[in-house]
Amino acid sequence: MRQEADFFKDDDVVLVHIAKRLREAVGAEEALTRAGIAYCVETDEYEGGLIFRTTRTGAFFYVGVGDENAAVATLEAEGYRVLPVDLRSRH
Repeated sequence: MRQEADFFKDDDVVLVHIAKRLREAVGAEEALTRAGIAYCVETDEYEGGLIFRTTRTGAFFYVGVGDENAAVATLEAEGYRVLPVDLRSRH
């Protein structure tokens, strides 16, 4: 279930997925909603490209720390790549 950032103000959140395309973002939202996982989506910039590095905008998916494992399992089951553990930032 999509939530605003204020929903998590008293809890830590963890970045689990960065969608690079709109269709990917919509699919990830649908998967998390079906699983009943509260999440927040914010647009932000990331660097992409192998030879020519460019700054791009993506949809950053955050979940509560307690839902991290369930969100990762849900997204992976749907075929989405989640961030490796060492790249998941907690806020």
